[in-house]
Amino acid sequence: MSEATECPFTSGSAAVLSCYTLSHREFRHSPEPLTGSRDHVMIGTLSEWLWWDRLWLPGNLTWADLKDEEGLVYARASHLYVTVPYALVFLVVRYVFERLIATPLAASLGVTEKTRYKVEHNAVLEHYFITKSKHPGQADIDGLCKKCSWSGRQVERWFRRRRNQDRPGVLKKFREASWRMVYYLAAFIGGIITLYDKPWFYNLREVWNGYPRQSMLDSQYWYYILEMSFYLSLVLRITFDVKRKDFKEQIIHHWATLTLLAFSWCGNYIRVGTLVMLIHDSSDILLESAKIFNYAKWESTCNGIFVVFAAIFIVTRLIIFPFWIIHCTWVYPPDYYPPFFGYYFLNFMLVILLMLHIFWAYLILRMVKMFLFGSLTKDERSDNEEDEEEDGETSVTEDNDGHVKVTNGCGAGGGANHH
Repeated sequence: MSEATECPFTSGSAAVLSCYTLSHREFRHSPEPLTGSRDHVMIGTLSEWLWWDRLWLPGNLTWADLKDEEGLVYARASHLYVTVPYALVFLVVRYVFERLIATPLAASLGVTEKTRYKVEHNAVLEHYFITKSKHPGQADIDGLCKKCSWSGRQVERWFRRRRNQDRPGVLKKFREASWRMVYYLAAFIGGIITLYDKPWFYNLREVWNGYPRQSMLDSQYWYYILEMSFYLSLVLRITFDVKRKDFKEQIIHHWATLTLLAFSWCGNYIRVGTLVMLIHDSSDILLESAKIFNYAKWESTCNGIFVVFAAIFIVTRLIIFPFWIIHCTWVYPPDYYPPFFGYYFLNFMLVILLMLHIFWAYLILRMVKMFLFGSLTKDERSDNEEDEEEDGETSVTEDNDGHVKVTNGCGAGGGANHH
């Protein structure tokens, strides 16, 4: 695809929205200066500062030097508005995929929800569980025993089952992993198609050749927009998705990714941005695949994929990313222009991602150690269910159809009576 290819959505936003969108080209080229209310003046001042040339562009360049011309199309901040409706489209597609494709796939692989014990309603324990702690200490358990007239064992069992009620089932985890695996696979293939014939894919110095006057291609546009829309959909769904031990790190990762992509788009760092996206998608495919086979209890397949994933993660995230990509963004640019704010901010965001990579590499290596010297039976990031069954106890459960099952004795099998 040639550099002269026209990119869709290049006409810009209407001038009437310019004061509020903070898009540098629309604002800076509006036909009349901002007048009127104090709010408009404040927004105009903020926009002037936010899009100050020295923050975004090197040397003596200004935004006027990046105006679209014949055969040259540049990234605009206003292009990113479309990521919001596209993120909503991703949520709809995900909903349909999980129910029409992932759920039947789970059934064919034998993935079913584990029967869970129904917690007896107790207002005192529920209030403590919600307002104070999900893991009461021994002193608190003794106090709750007096209030409820229950034994300590009954209180402990109630809290154990109540915690398990809030944990996501294996079917939900399977559907989420399936969706992400399909997306990452499609994104990786799309990234290869976008980059395989580009000179900067093979020679990283080409990333800065002609910067920032680098025309945007159609393939770059769609690769960026779809990737940002997907991560925005993850942010919108994050409170409903499976929460793991690295939940806070996941939030930081999603926002850091969105910030880095948006900044690199507005600063026209699109070439290096596409390389970063491709590196990340490559290992994520295998991680989600390993989860799928783990939930299906295909242990040998899961372990084999995980070992390959661990190797690719270490190579791409801890070797290629810092020693090729960050080296490219840190060492090469001063050969073309003096460092400026955008140069430092870009590298700062890349270092944040690198710190997250190191954290996840630590978790991965712990799992590799378990795999080599023990048994790899769970995701180190997962909050796994606690064992609920007790010897000699009568348990009230519900099956997948909502029917109550009363089990007397050890385990759900054997002497189970269904009513």
